[in-house]
Amino acid sequence: MILAVLLPFIIAIFIPFLSKWKDKFHTGIVVTLVPLVIFTYFARFLGTDFEPVTRSYRWIPSLDMNMVFHLDGLSLLFVMLISGIGTLVAFYSIYYLHKSEKLGHFYVYFLIFMGSMLGVVLSDNIYVLYSFWEFTSLSSFLLIGYWNHKHGSRYGALKSMLITVFGGLSLLGALVFMHTITGTTSIQEMIANNEAILNHEFFPLILSLLLLGAFTKSAQFPFHIWLPDAMEAPTPVSAYLHSATMVKAGIFLVARFSPMMSASDWYFIIVSSFGIVTLCWGSYMAVRQTDLKGILAFSTISQLGMIMAMIGFGTKVAIFAAVFHILNHATFKGSLFMIAGIVDHETGTRDIRKLGGLMNYLPMTATLAMFGVFSMAGFPLPFLNGFYSKEMFFNASLDLSATEGIAAFLTSAIPYLAVFGSIFTFVYSMYFFFGTFRGKANIDQLPKKPHEAPVGMLISPAVLVLLVVAIGLFPFIINEPFISHAASAVYGGEAMKEIYFWHGFNLPFIMSLTVIAFGTILALTIPRWKTVYNFVPGVLSMNKVYDFTVDKSVVFSSKVNKSYMTGSLALYMKLILITIVGVSFTLFFMTGGFALELSNLAPVTTIEIIVALTMAIAAFGTIFTNNRIAAILILGVVGYGLAMLFIIYRAPDLALTQLIVETVTVALFLLVFYHLPNLTDRGETGRGKLINWLVSIGFGLLITTVAISSHSSKWFDVISSYFVDNSYKLGGGDNIVNVILVDMRGLDTLFEIAVLGLAAMAIYSLIKIKNKKEE
Repeated sequence: MILAVLLPFIIAIFIPFLSKWKDKFHTGIVVTLVPLVIFTYFARFLGTDFEPVTRSYRWIPSLDMNMVFHLDGLSLLFVMLISGIGTLVAFYSIYYLHKSEKLGHFYVYFLIFMGSMLGVVLSDNIYVLYSFWEFTSLSSFLLIGYWNHKHGSRYGALKSMLITVFGGLSLLGALVFMHTITGTTSIQEMIANNEAILNHEFFPLILSLLLLGAFTKSAQFPFHIWLPDAMEAPTPVSAYLHSATMVKAGIFLVARFSPMMSASDWYFIIVSSFGIVTLCWGSYMAVRQTDLKGILAFSTISQLGMIMAMIGFGTKVAIFAAVFHILNHATFKGSLFMIAGIVDHETGTRDIRKLGGLMNYLPMTATLAMFGVFSMAGFPLPFLNGFYSKEMFFNASLDLSATEGIAAFLTSAIPYLAVFGSIFTFVYSMYFFFGTFRGKANIDQLPKKPHEAPVGMLISPAVLVLLVVAIGLFPFIINEPFISHAASAVYGGEAMKEIYFWHGFNLPFIMSLTVIAFGTILALTIPRWKTVYNFVPGVLSMNKVYDFTVDKSVVFSSKVNKSYMTGSLALYMKLILITIVGVSFTLFFMTGGFALELSNLAPVTTIEIIVALTMAIAAFGTIFTNNRIAAILILGVVGYGLAMLFIIYRAPDLALTQLIVETVTVALFLLVFYHLPNLTDRGETGRGKLINWLVSIGFGLLITTVAISSHSSKWFDVISSYFVDNSYKLGGGDNIVNVILVDMRGLDTLFEIAVLGLAAMAIYSLIKIKNKKEE
């Protein structure tokens, strides 16, 4: 199972090499095989006798951070969507992206994103889940900004990154709280111990932080603003991220923790409220759009809101409908995004005002679009899967019950809001299809003369449309072996197992007829009432709030940055030291960290006093000397004096290291002697000298205080005994210091060497640049 998660990352390493031969074969051919293999592997878990599977791999066991993957019905549903839709999208991209594009970049980002999403839905360890969660934000940023020469792509990528990473940090806070309360990093163990979290005083904060992370990722109102701008990405990216993966991550998160949180009334109130408002707002705003992908973007927002609301309802019917609609939405929305890409590819535009009458020129595309659109609209036909889950949504909205407070008001309002949002869902669906494929053809306004897409580009949306029809005609085939397991994992018990097209002439069916009736009227009269958008939302926009916040943050940051980034190394050093002194002494005061213990000190000999006095006199001498060479040499006396103390205290290794460092330091000072400032003219005013004195004395006092307190305080067991007992046994060396540096802290030493190497390369680069400028 871990190989299935890591396979996209492994293949991504070789994509840059494979892309060098893109003139001979399209890189997407190899990439398509990756999700296909993963899909085939996990398909073997489908069946009525499915049992959850857990695999654990050691990573950082001392911190209880291990790669634990848990495959249950919910994660299996998402894995199949991620790999199945991923296969179709990768295949579609072969025909959509020309070989002249930077295919290596695209497919590396694509595979990283795919692997990250697999990690999110399979991880049982909360910190592993969070790591993959942030990888999805990073990789989606790269995918959205793939055409980085376009301002819109850069803007959309940054917007999605800022909003989703903000939510990711909130999620991390919730996970840390839950880990602290339950003492475990396992999601399944947390769910089993949910009473500890529900009854904790920090539960409201945990719930808020967790839902904030989910709402930002799944584009819930008012955090939905990043998703329409993400449409600047290539259409394969839009089809993948916004139908089956990126935006579904937040849905998955809420569904995964639903068995733990659903017992709280506030969970129902918050999740259902945000979900139903997002449904209404997204569907309402979709009709305002003129770009095909813009319509689909707000359509996705509204559909995600509907799924989120149903998870918030928490009833057996609602959970089953939510899980079922996750699958249905992925099928019809994935196909519609690809169809929008075909229209753009074959006509040169996505502006619906220039389109129309394309059914005569793109008959196959139009046919596929018709099935996808009417399924999205929830039209009551037995071969459209969208109607089934939409009807269940209406049924679930009527099945809610609450007797008092906000919950009671919400349960009475939700059915009306569900109908309102569904009416506009019907309107934008008809607007999308008839505005693109019916009516008068405006061929003269199109950048390209339209013609049917190549067969290869039609295969992926055709497969998804066939799934729309197959699920609609034979829902029982995917129900018990697939959907019911996912619903059970979310509901926390046995889920419903029946899917029927006809439930009689009941209230949910009347709601569906109401949607069709009012939706048809509004769809036919769009030009007459569309001016309502001038009033609601009018000039108000969450995008303006975002732009204002970002712009003001940049201006404020620039002012703060300019206030201290003056190019003065002396100022930088003062700021760093003042911060260290202030923070450290504050913590000392707050924690009572200072301690003084003199009873266990060794006797001081005459030679130690002489060496210490020599070092002190030399240190003071550096302050008052005005000769640069004298200051350098006197400073060397301090360093060599310290090496003598190491020798006296029988630490020859440290003494040797100090001698080498001090010799190199003095030599470096002498090498840059010409560039050192004139000690007799430092340009310091009386106020500047006073600050220098205060900073110097303060930092000296801090180091002295830390040294005394660290020796006198015994808050923890000393670690030196461990190294004394185990250095020879574990490291095979008699020299404890060497064993610590090379074996027990070998990675620290390795990275220290790496840092020095990077610094050396940076210095070399600066020297080369300077020499070129002089030439």
